[in-house]
Amino acid sequence: MILYFTGTGNSRYLAMFLSQLLKDECINSADYMKKNEAGLFKSEKPYVFVFPTYAYRMPHIFEDFIKRSHFEGSKKAYFIMSCGADTGNAIKYIKHLCQEKDMEFMGLEVVVMPDNYIVMYARTSEKEVPAIIEKASYQIMKVSSTIHEHKKCNDLSISIVDKIKSGKINDLFYKFFVHADKFYTTDACISCGICEQNCPLNNIKLVEGKPIWSDSCTHCLACICSCPKKAIEYGNGTKKRARYYLSKEQANELIKNYNKR
Repeated sequence: MILYFTGTGNSRYLAMFLSQLLKDECINSADYMKKNEAGLFKSEKPYVFVFPTYAYRMPHIFEDFIKRSHFEGSKKAYFIMSCGADTGNAIKYIKHLCQEKDMEFMGLEVVVMPDNYIVMYARTSEKEVPAIIEKASYQIMKVSSTIHEHKKCNDLSISIVDKIKSGKINDLFYKFFVHADKFYTTDACISCGICEQNCPLNNIKLVEGKPIWSDSCTHCLACICSCPKKAIEYGNGTKKRARYYLSKEQANELIKNYNKR
């Protein structure tokens, strides 16, 4: 069983592609998060968790969801992290999570995907995206064989810098950056409600046709990046930055084209 969390679509693409390769069920954790529900899952195949990297760690809300959920059947657990560069010492916290859930840690696979955290830096250029996704797709094909054969992934070497990244830097990121108070809409907003629909935490409500953000934001950027009119901004930093969003329909088309080769 494959469970994923995504904001701008990278992890969803990896999960969907892996689901097809393994002929296994693919579940979006946001379907449970939006209802504030834990999951009750049963699978005889290994569990595969797919998610983005937030400040060199698994997103806290996805980690909390796994902790609250119940898993029956297979005890084997694989983890796949999409990232723009590296994942620091994320593996340490994932191993602790496996111990807490009485699951066998089968490995962490790090897959580079296009950068999308536009509140801090520019996204990956449009020209570079196809090559990055192509490489990631090939990597997922290799990982699928490892999972199918119930083999462990290669371990990762961790440096002192990596430990700092996933420790202090992650703490500071959530304390000082993960807030929704700087989100706002421009006159381009057409009141379509896509931002409200895509928010995994129900942190956005349309009031008189305009989105209003509450204080449960996790900075997944689903709202700002999926807006069809680019009508959402975050402070002044995103005004001239291109958005990145890989929709479910686009993911299906990419997988379809990949399979034609």
